Amino acid sequence: MLEVPETVDGPTLHRWARACVTGLERHCDEINDLNVFPVPDADTGTNLLATMRSAVRAVDAPATGSASSVARALARGAVSGARGNSGAILSQVLRGFARGITDSATPEVLDVDTVRSAFRHATDLALDAVSVPMPGTIVTVLEAAARATDTAGADTGLCQLLRTAADAAADALSRTPAQLDVLSAAGVVDAGGRGLVVILDALVEVVTGHAPERAPAPARRTGAVDAEHPAPHFVHEASGQDYEVMYLVSDSDRGRIDALRSRLGDLGDSVVIVSDGGDVDDAGATWSVHVHCGDAGAAVEAGLAAGTLSEVRITCFVLDAARTAVTGRGPRAVVSVVEGDGAADLFAAEGAHVLRADGGLSRTRLLAAIRGTGRREVLVLPNGALPAQDLVAVGAQARADGREVVFLPSSSTVQALAALAVHDPGRIAVDDAFSMSEAAAATRWGSLRIAEQRALTYVGTCEPGDCLGLVGHEVVVIEPDVATAGCRLVDLVLGAGGELVTILLGAKASEELGARVEAYIAARHPGVEVMVYRGGQSRDLLQFGVE
Repeated sequence: MLEVPETVDGPTLHRWARACVTGLERHCDEINDLNVFPVPDADTGTNLLATMRSAVRAVDAPATGSASSVARALARGAVSGARGNSGAILSQVLRGFARGITDSATPEVLDVDTVRSAFRHATDLALDAVSVPMPGTIVTVLEAAARATDTAGADTGLCQLLRTAADAAADALSRTPAQLDVLSAAGVVDAGGRGLVVILDALVEVVTGHAPERAPAPARRTGAVDAEHPAPHFVHEASGQDYEVMYLVSDSDRGRIDALRSRLGDLGDSVVIVSDGGDVDDAGATWSVHVHCGDAGAAVEAGLAAGTLSEVRITCFVLDAARTAVTGRGPRAVVSVVEGDGAADLFAAEGAHVLRADGGLSRTRLLAAIRGTGRREVLVLPNGALPAQDLVAVGAQARADGREVVFLPSSSTVQALAALAVHDPGRIAVDDAFSMSEAAAATRWGSLRIAEQRALTYVGTCEPGDCLGLVGHEVVVIEPDVATAGCRLVDLVLGAGGELVTILLGAKASEELGARVEAYIAARHPGVEVMVYRGGQSRDLLQFGVE
């Protein structure tokens, strides 16, 4: 008989956050297509996904803390990485959960009473964030979920309460077209509300083990919105504004933030300002600011008067919509060739389309993976799985389909991780590819593997069973002891400097090997940060990159 949980701990909250990323990836295009309010710029799914990924990155993996500490980290990550007004509101949902758990009598776990409190806090924070709340939006859907948890019977268990909240949100979502004329005209439900249902359904699935069954959201009625806004490059006319401006504000206080909200309200609309909570009463807080306006410079100047700005992002609706008309809807895809379960999870969590190459890779499979993304713009991280001539052939076939495909210079998994860390779908493809290529090229990489036969190498003759240390594809270390080889290899690669070492343990590597190499780096190279993951690759006992 399946055990019914009555509490949720920190690691489970982290699994929920990762499940949210997976769900939003699956529904991203669907949510983007629903996006007609406040402007039909087809980015709500993209923004929610980027925000949730930022939240997940803020939690140490694997998460081992209390529910309170994990929830606070998720909230901080979501605020700092919030994209669009939907992302900003999502950050306050997570902050509401963090506040509800932290203020409870049992901050180590999420229980029934905490769920009710969390939804109340989330709704209050979301309403406070939006200068002019509108019915039929993500906030409306959130309010319905909160009401459902409040009115559920006192004897309702945790699993049933979460199902009740998710079902109430789905029901409220179905009624959004009757509350907002632009949704009714397009024949769609609210995009942000649809994203929230995905997030709540993910919580139900993680806690109960069963995903709620939902009917697909209705597709946009052909020509309904386009009749009012006949060309994509006129999308800004929906609100009368040309720019979306977002930035983070620190070194501020509640009074100056209130003044900023008022000033931005004079400059434009869709004003959303959210806090990561800081300490007590927002002391030391960072605020994420969002506005649609006609004068981006004035919006930034208003922020400068409120505190210290960072992460300033300005999107021109005219150019963004024109680019969408040319390239097709949805963000560009990143395809990464991966070996090992752990590595596959790492890339999937960052939004890449994972192509497993554990048993080898053919040109046909790579081409099918590129086509399977459904995107016109595709960046590929080949990671040494195919020779250059095969990549050229695959690229030619993919471009014959009308796709823009760029193969990035990643020869290893660790280089691909470095490249993916700087991926920004908001940039034009050529700039994104350049930044990712720079990150990959700047990552020195090495590996440990066991010699299978006697051979002559650059540093001498190896015997079967010897441990080989490679920098790139060249053998530079031969040792009978694996850990000794790993430490010597680390010294060689870090001899040129470095701030971050990423280690991927292979399927046959022991946890002790990773721990010994990590301890050696800490002792011999103080100040260098080390991240160790179980990659699961079959050939390399250990693969590491230095940035």
